[in-house]
Amino acid sequence: MQEETYEQLIYETPAPHIARIVMNRPNRRNAQGIVMTYELDHAFKRACADDQINVIILAAAGDHFNAGHDIGGDGPTNPPSDRVVGLWSEYGGAGWHGSYAREKEIYLEITERWRNAPKPTIAQVQGAVISGGLMLAWACDLIVCSEDARFRDATAAEMGIPGVEFFQHTYEMNVRTAKEWLFTGGWLEAQDARRLGMVNHVVPRVDLAERTLQLATTIAANNPFTMKLVKQAMNFAQDQAGRKAAMDHAFQMHQIGHMQAMLVNGTPIDIESLPPAVRANVEKMLAARAAQQAS
Repeated sequence: MQEETYEQLIYETPAPHIARIVMNRPNRRNAQGIVMTYELDHAFKRACADDQINVIILAAAGDHFNAGHDIGGDGPTNPPSDRVVGLWSEYGGAGWHGSYAREKEIYLEITERWRNAPKPTIAQVQGAVISGGLMLAWACDLIVCSEDARFRDATAAEMGIPGVEFFQHTYEMNVRTAKEWLFTGGWLEAQDARRLGMVNHVVPRVDLAERTLQLATTIAANNPFTMKLVKQAMNFAQDQAGRKAAMDHAFQMHQIGHMQAMLVNGTPIDIESLPPAVRANVEKMLAARAAQQAS
């Protein structure tokens, strides 16, 4: 696959047969907007198409893995027409048509495709992982995190939305823990995530990159076709247990949450419950979108 110069990623090969994709917006805590989304998609495809790569690491620059979807209003709103994954299109459609099509494309379907990438993937996680950032970690097969890593889905407690679009919660932890986590919007610390089975290893921050690379190197030394078969078998078993159907249903609930907020507040999320700094960013984004639609 053709190489590309990335604006918000670093693509590197730190060891034989290993690709490392590094989200590189540390000043924005690696918040994921349209640019990063499609650069990630290109980088995953590039690694999967490279016969010399057996394992893919997803990492992040700076103090935090990912602060979620970029709500700052910067950058394009809709996906580039030459890179879309799905076939819905009409991102400017009337009513909820455009918003539904957009979220289906840039959050649900593209993350599901990364989850099903044939080669083993490892998330290298440090610091905060918030809402949409969870989707990026959960799309990976394995998670290695630093001792200071912590995880939070703030969508229900602060936005009026019942969980992120890639609703993997009950496949990452038990149901009662997932319910309390969403009901309260609290933080899940690294060791608790390890105890619940959401992460594989918790290591000191200083050792995070090295330990993740060691794990990747161990896996990369195995027969690559066998590793693909193992992954496909495991993912299929999870899906046969209802994961994909539950994911699609939760996505519909997510859209109902957006529509309810729009009907009640005139915005796609309940901004009244947001922390002041986040609310200011959301209001900025909404103003930018309104100006764009008016022009």
